[in-house]
Amino acid sequence: MRKWQVGDVTITKIVEMETVGGAAWILPDALPEAVRGIEWLKPNFMDDDGELKFSVHALVIDTPDRRIVVDTCVGNEKERMPYRDWHQLQTSFLQDFIAGGFSRSSVDNVLCTHLHVDHVGWNTMLVDGEWVPTFPEARYLIARDEYEYWRDQGETKIQQTVFADSVAPVFAAGLMDLVECDHQICAEVDLVPTLGHTPGHVSVRIRSGGEQALITGDFIHHPCQMAQLDWGSAADLNSVEADATRRRVFAEYADSPTLIIGTHFAGCTAGRIVRDGNAYRLQV
Repeated sequence: MRKWQVGDVTITKIVEMETVGGAAWILPDALPEAVRGIEWLKPNFMDDDGELKFSVHALVIDTPDRRIVVDTCVGNEKERMPYRDWHQLQTSFLQDFIAGGFSRSSVDNVLCTHLHVDHVGWNTMLVDGEWVPTFPEARYLIARDEYEYWRDQGETKIQQTVFADSVAPVFAAGLMDLVECDHQICAEVDLVPTLGHTPGHVSVRIRSGGEQALITGDFIHHPCQMAQLDWGSAADLNSVEADATRRRVFAEYADSPTLIIGTHFAGCTAGRIVRDGNAYRLQV
């Protein structure tokens, strides 16, 4: 269980699953022959054959007076076809969460960077045939634009299913707060708009004791996108805006001490962005 310290704030990674290969469905340009030459990706983010490594994990932020869970992965027992690898999961995520010293009732906030399938699953759990909030004492924070988009325009059957089993029950329970994309959660944690992947996508900034970190969400899926700036995600709803967001954020944080914690980065998961010719790399 990886942990990072940012001033008085502790960030803990709880892994649901890790995979190697099969990147073409999400990053169609990142074929093995295209990424093998990016040597700095090994060993954390790529194997020797040029297959990319990914992680699905939640991040628990502990401030001096608040516990926040960022992104709740895929979840167990959920209908997720055509995503075969995510369909009807039976993982140990919740047991691992508890083994890490966290209880479900100790969470003050759940923050979803956006409402895609692999970021909302453990918002709810199945109890006696009904989907109920997993974290019963928490206020769930979702950007208003994000919530309204998926509520009104669920474009596919799978996204409609995801909303119905992992978002709507939280709203119905009265535990959801719709916030702006630059919402301040507490003194140490605020949201940063990183739009394009989805209409209300946010990243999470942590500042404490003169130190700073940024949890990415999916404005970037893999560090290879730092080396190849025009490699977008097949899941970006607005590819032009997503491209502009990546370039803006990379430039803003390049050569700074800010710790970048990737929501899907495997291995060490975090590092600092440094300039590398006309592009960037993640220094770990």
